[in-house]
Amino acid sequence: LAQAGLLGLLLSPTPYTLPKMVQRLTYRRQCRYNTKSNKQRTVKTPGGKNVFQSVQKAAKGPKCGDCGKALIGLPALRPMEYRRLKNREKRVSRAYGGSRCAGCVRMRIMRAFLIEEQKCVKQLLAEKL
Repeated sequence: LAQAGLLGLLLSPTPYTLPKMVQRLTYRRQCRYNTKSNKQRTVKTPGGKNVFQSVQKAAKGPKCGDCGKALIGLPALRPMEYRRLKNREKRVSRAYGGSRCAGCVRMRIMRAFLIEEQKCVKQLLAEKL
């Protein structure tokens, strides 16, 4: 069957071209395994050679600690980049800014207020009895 397939290719009216040689690429850094932190992109240089270029990991933005939604107003950077930022760039000017989203902060404030109100009502009922 394999010979019949080759014979069919040779006798077919469309010309069959052999695959071209591919230029082999080597890693340019010390890690030589295809890991998450060692991703590469193939780039053609002006001289016509293909070389590997290291790709940085894509940054995931900061998330709310309560609900897990992305926090608005904060840049999505890698951890080392966050260390280089100023404090005003790392947080939002609000209570729990940079840690919790606005909806969760609102819920926390309402919960604290209602708990205090409940304590006051309980105290009034105890005084009446």
